[in-house]
Amino acid sequence: MLPSRRVRRVTGPLLIGALVLAVALLPVLVVVALVASLFLPGRLRALRLLAFAVVYLALEVAGLAAAAVLWVASGFGRRLRSPAFRAAHYTVLRLLLDVVMRAAQRLFALRLVTDGESWSPLDDGVPGSTNAMVVLSRHAGPGDSFLLVHTLMNRDHLRQPRIVLKDLLQMDPLIDVYLNRLPNTFVSSGPGSGQRSEEAIADLARDLGEEDALLIFPEGANSTPQRRIRAIARLRERGLVAAVRRAEAMRHLLPPRPGGVAAALRAAPHADVVLVAHTGLEHLSTVRDVWRGLPVDKTLHLRWWFVPAAEVPREEADLTDWLYRWWETIDDWITTTSAAGH
Repeated sequence: MLPSRRVRRVTGPLLIGALVLAVALLPVLVVVALVASLFLPGRLRALRLLAFAVVYLALEVAGLAAAAVLWVASGFGRRLRSPAFRAAHYTVLRLLLDVVMRAAQRLFALRLVTDGESWSPLDDGVPGSTNAMVVLSRHAGPGDSFLLVHTLMNRDHLRQPRIVLKDLLQMDPLIDVYLNRLPNTFVSSGPGSGQRSEEAIADLARDLGEEDALLIFPEGANSTPQRRIRAIARLRERGLVAAVRRAEAMRHLLPPRPGGVAAALRAAPHADVVLVAHTGLEHLSTVRDVWRGLPVDKTLHLRWWFVPAAEVPREEADLTDWLYRWWETIDDWITTTSAAGH
């Protein structure tokens, strides 16, 4: 259960204290990390993780400080929803994400490659529709999600993403403050949450402008064997035999949930659709995963497909079939890309 906002706000001072303590103990932490790295696979794994953790902690504190300044400058919150302050919050987020991605690429020697031929009118391999966009992406952990949002907000396009994400992510203070001030929606998995989530997604999509991109993860969670079994069982319980057969054929993805996608596209019929596949960090979902499987000297692959608004089906059955066909395409791409990388 998600704690109340008042309780969550306690994490801000705790982060400041953690940063002060980390800086004070940094010489000791560096020595410990160097010794630990001798017993771990890879080159200086513990030291790389320590450096990234300190950078991320410093950015959290810097971002919260900037949020406090913006709150005061907005008349103690009275004008936070105005276009000027919304743009200011997006600018801070873009700068913070840029530093995070640069630090990750430098510390872990990660390389990003956008595969396939470009469809973009603005830049090779980057989503460049000049219309409002609904972005449908596979769900593959926080690392790939950060990468995707960073791409949408890069300085060539300056999209303002609206994100549909799990309510538990509000435990991160920076996400909690910034994404609650901006047009995003947090969804839960409790009873009756499906209809509420679809209504919230429709509200989020209804006024999409040319500078906006609504980001949805139709799977709802990372694909794991247990989640895959449960998702297929739910389809079987509903008597969706064809969907069960198609879901069982996919090797890497959970079956997409069409409800939120349909709600967004009904509310924003003017929006183009971008489908996103990516692979490289999907196995890093928890701190334990990062510690055990940190990728170093790896290539991360992204692939984008563009569908103009006029070509997106609107009838529910057609839209569901269309979404499944795209998920099958993404699943095949992941299989081929993963095989080529080994």
